[in-house]
Amino acid sequence: MNSRYKGIFFITLSALSFAFMNAFVRLSGDLPSVQKSFFRNLVAFLIALIMIIRSKDGFKIEKGNLKYMILRATFGTVGILCNFYAVDHLVLSDASMLNKMSPFFVIIFSFLLLKEKMSPAQALAVAGAFTNMALVPSLIGLCGGICAGIAYAMVRILGQRGQKGSSVVIFFSGFSCVVTLPYLLLDFHPMSGLQILTLLGAGLAAAGGQFGITAAYYHAPAKEISIYDYSQIIFSTILGFFLFGQVPDRYSVLGYVIICAMALWMFVYNKNRNLCV
Repeated sequence: MNSRYKGIFFITLSALSFAFMNAFVRLSGDLPSVQKSFFRNLVAFLIALIMIIRSKDGFKIEKGNLKYMILRATFGTVGILCNFYAVDHLVLSDASMLNKMSPFFVIIFSFLLLKEKMSPAQALAVAGAFTNMALVPSLIGLCGGICAGIAYAMVRILGQRGQKGSSVVIFFSGFSCVVTLPYLLLDFHPMSGLQILTLLGAGLAAAGGQFGITAAYYHAPAKEISIYDYSQIIFSTILGFFLFGQVPDRYSVLGYVIICAMALWMFVYNKNRNLCV
């Protein structure tokens, strides 16, 4: 399996994990988004810590990478908070669609920051995806997608600069916990045993998603694989229907169809282009 297909595999696995994370977040009930974010990241932090200890590599920030680590953690934290708010207030698949504008923002920011070339076909795919923003209006959810796109572009930069994936995950998770802890201490909402379990599930799923997305962007350029992150919309639609009885309206379905069409187009385009090289 070449690097591009490894990237596709990891990003699809990440999408499935994040779909389960959103479902667990919704199942945890009426809790503040900040509180949900804290416990989600705490679990991911502990898992990353265990992996670093077992690998014996230790935590190390490579020279010149601190600013990219901080940017990844900052925009990632804001993206999570916006996404969790959207998950609690929208149909699960709609929230995922807004958050998953991030792959297209990854293409844009990779073009701006990494100078990765964007072909006319890819530019048209990005433009096509943006037509869906009006179909499910939510500025907070869209903000989450923008922040996630910037964060994942930072992941790509860190991968190119030799930063270990486990260090990226633990820095991000720890940063998010520290940032949200003051709010948690000032406005903590008591949780039932079931809510604790669901947030633990969200944390485990989030850890799988983080490691998956980090591995994906380490293996392949954003422009070749980020479109597959949209499989989360399909996973979220299925989970939303079976767990919450949610049925997207016709406008949302139209948005999903456009997104899937863009994904298929990009797959065929990249495949044909590689055959011609």
